Parts: sequence; C-alpha cells; structure tokens
Amino acid sequence: MTESIHADRLEHRLSEACDALWDQLVDPREAYLDGDGVWWDSVYVEGHSTGALSVPFSSEKHLEDIRHQSRHLATNNEYAINGIENRISYLIGTGHNYRASSRKGADGSAGLEADVQQVLDEFLEKSRWHARQQEIVRRMDRDGEVFLRYFVDPDGTTNVRFVEPDQIQTPKELANFPAASFGIRTEQNDVESVLGYFVDGELVDASAMQHRKANVDVNVKRGLPLYYPVRKNLRRIEKLLRNMSVVAEIQSAIALIRKHRGTTRNGVEQFVADQSVTANSGSRAKSLSQYAPGTILDAPAGLEYDFPASGIDASNFVTVLQAELRAVASRLVMPEFMFTSDASNANYASTLVAEGPAIKMFERLQANLKNDDRHVMWRVLKNAAAAGRLPRDVRQRVDIQITPPSLRVRDQTRECKVEQIAFENGLLSPQTWSLRLGLDYDQEQKNISMHGIEAT
Repeated sequence: MTESIHADRLEHRLSEACDALWDQLVDPREAYLDGDGVWWDSVYVEGHSTGALSVPFSSEKHLEDIRHQSRHLATNNEYAINGIENRISYLIGTGHNYRASSRKGADGSAGLEADVQQVLDEFLEKSRWHARQQEIVRRMDRDGEVFLRYFVDPDGTTNVRFVEPDQIQTPKELANFPAASFGIRTEQNDVESVLGYFVDGELVDASAMQHRKANVDVNVKRGLPLYYPVRKNLRRIEKLLRNMSVVAEIQSAIALIRKHRGTTRNGVEQFVADQSVTANSGSRAKSLSQYAPGTILDAPAGLEYDFPASGIDASNFVTVLQAELRAVASRLVMPEFMFTSDASNANYASTLVAEGPAIKMFERLQANLKNDDRHVMWRVLKNAAAAGRLPRDVRQRVDIQITPPSLRVRDQTRECKVEQIAFENGLLSPQTWSLRLGLDYDQEQKNISMHGIEAT
C-alpha cells in the first residue's frame, strides 16, 4: 500500500517536471500564428498577397485544407450539424414541386405538357431527387460547392451523379497554366467561360457537368465552405463546452476533501490507509473510501471537511458560450434558436415574418436552388428530345414551374381568401393554385371525376 502511494507521488512529480519543461520551450515561429494556431497568409517580398483578394485560399492544397476543416466541423460539431440540418429543412423541406406548363405565346398543347411532365417525373423518381436535393444543400454548406455529372442512356434518360471536390484537380503537367487552375479549364482570358473539368485527371466537357459554388465571387473558380469565417468560433464553442462539462464532472466526482491540520505527511498517509479499501485497477492498487447516502461525518480535532461540488457555478461560462453561438448564428443569418435549438428566448411567429432577415436569406437561397435545378431539368428535357421522346423545340413551347415550400408563418384562411379572389378574377389558374396547396392538379381532376362516377 505504502509503495503504491509512493509510486503515485513520484509519477505526479515527474509529470509536473515534464510539463514545466515543455512550457519553457519557445518556438520562434509562434510570432506568425494567430490565437487559434492558424498561420498568417504569406506575402511576396514586394508586399503583394499570394492569393486572390476576395478568397482566403491561394492554391488547391490550401483549399483542400479549408475543406477538410469544414468537413470535420460538419461531422463532429453538434452546433454545425444543427445549423446545416435546419437550412436543409427550410430550403428543401418536403421537396420542391416541378410542373410543365405551356409557355406564354407558344403553340403548346395538353398532350405536350403531359409528355414533358412524364419525363420530369421519371427523372425525379429515378434520381431520388428529393433526397439528392437535401444532399446538395448539405454539400454546398460543407464543401462550398457541388459538382453534378450527367450520364445519358441510349433512350434519352438522364442520370446524375455527384463528383467529389477532391476529384477536381489540375494535372501536374498543367500546374503552371493559369487557364487550367483549380481543376477547371477555362478560356485564357475569361474565367467565367468554362471549357471543362479535370475529373481524376481526365478532362470532362463542361456540358456534361454542373458546378454549383457558394460564398465567392463569380470570377472565382471554386467555392468556399459556409463555416469558414466562424470555424474558430465553433472550435472554441466545442472546447468551452467540453471544459465546462469536464470541470463539473471532476468537481461533482470528488465528494469531499479532508483537511488535516497539525499532522505530518506520514500521519496523513497512515490515516488514508486505515480508512480506505484497496481496489485493483490494471497493474496498480488504488485506495477508495465509500460513504452511504445520508452518512454523518464527525470530524475530530484538527480535521476539516471541504465539499468542492457546492461551489460549481457554470452560469458565468454559459454567457460566454451564448455569445459565441450568436456570432455563428449571425454568419448563417439565422435566429439563434434555429442554430442552438434553444427556443426559450425566441418567438417563432415574430421570427419568420415576411420582412425578417432569415426569411429574406432563405428566399434568396431558394431562388438560387430553383435556378440551378431548372438548368438540370432543361438538360433532362434536352436529352429526351435528342432521343426523339419530345419535340426538338420543346424549350420554346413549354416552361417549367418550380414551387418550393413556403417559408412564412401562414394564415391559411387569409391566404385562401386572397387566392380565391385572384382565381375569380382570372389572375390565378387552377394548376398554380394546386401547386401552392402542394397538390397534383391532373391527379386531383381524375380523383374528382372518379368520385363523381362513384357518387352516381
């Protein structure tokens, strides 16, 4: 018993000595690190930055490091996961509705609309588009960009597959060719005119790919992850929450501390040995003392009891934690409760109003999604037309209506009255009204017809 206590004491002293030695080590490079251990951006001798002014990455390797940091947060940080999942819920929800309609002023027909709708429905079902839409938002937030590649079957059916951002890289032989940087081949003097993408070293024509990017200017080739500006905040949040929990765990785990006054070390060690039971933990014996619930301790002269758990006060740290969480929520342009799931100080009805910042942000993001999705749907119809399933001029005769889920807090009775007035005055069609209600107009007409037959 005495040997075990002596070994523990020596181990503790050795650990303290090593820690003190490590603390005295000075790395001269620390002057170029910020508070979170991230290196400053390097500059040329002339003082010009090595990267573009609008983006924080200057090379494919630098962008890869940023993407890996974001993926780690999106996989392991509970707040980052919650923020992305909420954005998916509001932007995609139960899924967008896609409907073919005759283009204004064009020679359309109900038969053509039905044929186009059938092609769209087949693609939506085969590609599991609703689930793919959710993944698109997740990838856009996590990686800052999404690559979709088109594959066409002989019958004109279109298939889409994701291409990982890590697969888009410039071949080594073109490393010094600016028009082929970041894995994207463009015109020599026009970054926006994309000619192709290097997928695993193979140049794929731009017409066979769709590249969605976020958080960068249009003349920047690659996107930036959503959480890049607040990655330090998320890491601090994670550490602060961990430290708070660990400190509370340690304090609550130590039931009491006995203070022996006027007693020698040998006397204290002998007292511990007399009052404890021995438990084997691995190769070392440890001394334990157990007290039943409701135990009353009688302290002899010179012996005091201290209860550290009574001094736990986590409220001081919670205030700091909330401040960090608000900073991240500000980056997302979302109310705090959407990011933290703490609705104690938020009013849902007053947050999701028509002019609220969150609604404006979500509507803008939904508009971008609709625009990108429309390009995919037109590619689907183009491939079907090339195979003879649709007329060649289908794009001039048919339009695609995309209806995302509503974002505002809805007064359905009031909305229905407004829509009824618009319908009675010829401003709203039954088809569009059905879309707003989340219904399939053609299917509902068939159901109504069948109901009439059954009723007679």
